[in-house]
Amino acid sequence: MNAPGGFAYKQRSDGTVIITHHGRAATTLRGGRAAKFLAEVDDDPQQVMARWTGAYKIGNERTAKNHPRNQRR
Repeated sequence: MNAPGGFAYKQRSDGTVIITHHGRAATTLRGGRAAKFLAEVDDDPQQVMARWTGAYKIGNERTAKNHPRNQRR
């Protein structure tokens, strides 16, 4: 399944799920984790795949970027 957000997943016949990001394997899920992912992926596939791979932004990037500790001098 391909989508415009860059994430896609493929379910193999042995139950393994491979999540890719822009064509590169991001993570492989097996067993119970794969089943849990497949039950959850119907809601918002891009968001769910980003969360399962850990490749998502949590909203505080701008705050951290502007923090004095992170300013280059």
